[in-house]
Amino acid sequence: MRRVVRQSKFRHVFGQAAKNDQCYDDIRVSRVTWDSAFCAVNPKYVAIIIEASGGGAFLVLPLHKTGRIDKSYPTVCGHTGPVLDIDWCPHNDQVIASGSEDCTVMVWQIPENGLVTSMSEPVVVLEGHSKRVGIITWHPTARNMLLSAGCDNQIIIWNVGTGEAIITMEDMHPDVIYNVSWNRDGSLICTACKDKSIRVIDPRKGEIIAEKEKAHEGARPMRAIFLANGNILTTGFSRMSERQLALWNVENMEEPMTVNEMDTSNGVLLPFYDPDTNVVYLCGKGDSSIRYFEITDEAPYVHFLNTFASKEPQRGMGYMPKRGLDVNKCEIARFYKLHERKCEPIVMTVPRKSDLFQDDLYPDTAGPDSALEAEEWCEGKNGDPILISLKNGYVPGKNREIKVVKKNVLDHKGPKKTEHPSPDKKCASPNVSVKSEAKLEEILKEIKSLKDLVSSQEKRIIKLEEQMSKVAI
Repeated sequence: MRRVVRQSKFRHVFGQAAKNDQCYDDIRVSRVTWDSAFCAVNPKYVAIIIEASGGGAFLVLPLHKTGRIDKSYPTVCGHTGPVLDIDWCPHNDQVIASGSEDCTVMVWQIPENGLVTSMSEPVVVLEGHSKRVGIITWHPTARNMLLSAGCDNQIIIWNVGTGEAIITMEDMHPDVIYNVSWNRDGSLICTACKDKSIRVIDPRKGEIIAEKEKAHEGARPMRAIFLANGNILTTGFSRMSERQLALWNVENMEEPMTVNEMDTSNGVLLPFYDPDTNVVYLCGKGDSSIRYFEITDEAPYVHFLNTFASKEPQRGMGYMPKRGLDVNKCEIARFYKLHERKCEPIVMTVPRKSDLFQDDLYPDTAGPDSALEAEEWCEGKNGDPILISLKNGYVPGKNREIKVVKKNVLDHKGPKKTEHPSPDKKCASPNVSVKSEAKLEEILKEIKSLKDLVSSQEKRIIKLEEQMSKVAI
């Protein structure tokens, strides 16, 4: 007898919003017009980009710090322009990177027990973009490797350990880059661009491996992410402004493997993908729902599972890595939905009667250890994520402090012992010049003289106040 309904263990996945006392209240979520998630989560903290006067800031809250967040709660506030994107390091739960309208990327080390006072001094400032930096994403398997993309249509890959730009991709994108995604082992990236093209790039060779023009016909922003098997999933708009979900084979990008048309809405669809279960969750900015689909190897490849619907529209969304989930409750995903004034956790659960560990729901997942060092990746090595079992729950290890050893370009005491990679690898070109060092010294001198001037004026004010008090007497 022919089976009518497709068999799937994720068919009955349901979403449930947290109770009010489990939400994070009274948070002024950023109003900046940029289509990023505004929220980043790891097993220890939730970080949220917030409204801040005189610069850009984001909150870093321990997961257990629910309830009303005081207005005086410390923030991370080193940027001079609004923060546009944030991303937790996958290999260190205390390290977060941020990109901003001030054209810089900053990397922060959060203290072990969270923030006690506001933090304005980053571990390292990465300067190389000439326009605002809207995309930040860490390398999935190599330690201290960070990718940033800006509105100058450039992609820069940084070695955070040395504070230098390793690879700069300048001429590959003629227009604004909407998003960048690494593949599973970090050997390739795929990008979605305003020129309606999807590109697959080998960053070390500086080559475009595959490209599809007009992947989605509509003018509104697209997104493209790599799946575990190397295929690419895109979200975008048709010519009639219908939202679409498409699947592409990198080997042959002439035609999509499948295209799903969903609805007509303006919100950009942000895809969140779980490589362990092959489930993709689509969260539209301004929507009040989360749709989820299962990706399989047989046609039609993309299978609609269900929709989690709520009343309030979402301003942004954070997605918890697999190691931060509660395996005892059969939790397969957890989102942190941003409202106008609060952050609300949403749990996705597979209903099961047994209390035992469900190994079919929790295959070994990517752990916090890096497979490669930054230098090894530059030399051409690749490494799959180091997997861990969640059978006894995830126990966070001790995070080592991030150390930045900057290479001093002004030091000419002898030749540096650097390994020169082969010509096909465009690696290791520091982005600090002697000219910029001199300019920096000049600025620092000016700051010092201004501080001295302020201090002398303050002394003068104190004297005048004393004289006034004597006259009053």
